[in-house]
Amino acid sequence: MNLRILQLLEGARAATGTTVIIDVFRAFSVEAYFFSQGARVIYPIGNSDLAYRLKRDDPSAILAGERGGKIMPGFDVGNSPSELLKLDCAGKTVVHTTSAGTQGIANAVNAEEILGCSLVNAAATAEYLRRSGSEDISLVCMGLAAEEETEEDTLCARYIRALLLGETLDMPKEIESLRYTSGAKFFDPARQDAFPMPDFALCTALDRFPFAMRLKKQSDGIHRMEKIEIA
Repeated sequence: MNLRILQLLEGARAATGTTVIIDVFRAFSVEAYFFSQGARVIYPIGNSDLAYRLKRDDPSAILAGERGGKIMPGFDVGNSPSELLKLDCAGKTVVHTTSAGTQGIANAVNAEEILGCSLVNAAATAEYLRRSGSEDISLVCMGLAAEEETEEDTLCARYIRALLLGETLDMPKEIESLRYTSGAKFFDPARQDAFPMPDFALCTALDRFPFAMRLKKQSDGIHRMEKIEIA
């Protein structure tokens, strides 16, 4: 098996085969929570202008996302799982754009298949990969704004790799350490507007959801994420 851990936009562009775009803090944690709250369809969009256009075309859609961690003007919600849990998402369309995770999707131009993943659905994603029989797997860690490697995304990739190879990691210990590295921003009183403290626990709720998230390509070029239940 060709199993690679790649980093940032360069990694997304180099990814081949079945490609898992990883963003724990917070893009694909957010999308998993949207699905868990009953969202019907999610459009992960790299371009913010397109995201605004899709909202204009469908005012009932939830427009979600961030740049620099902060909610964008005119958006319904930022890139925060604790905030979206306050919304009525049942049956809704979600348009989602971020500075890391959705950029990874936009740049994975050589991938045969694309999945979105975070710690909350990592084991389900690993099981999807196992069942797929793919011999070419790229795990792409999107990091901070797709510009700087981060501990949480690399940990998620390492965890998926360990599951696939029958290895073990001390995940409670590894997750606890995130409080003092890349997750410290969630405990900074000065940054609560962009990184509310409850988001840390929600994003590190290991294997909370029994589903993978797979990108379904559409002929109009505006692709959507779909939930794949893993029994």
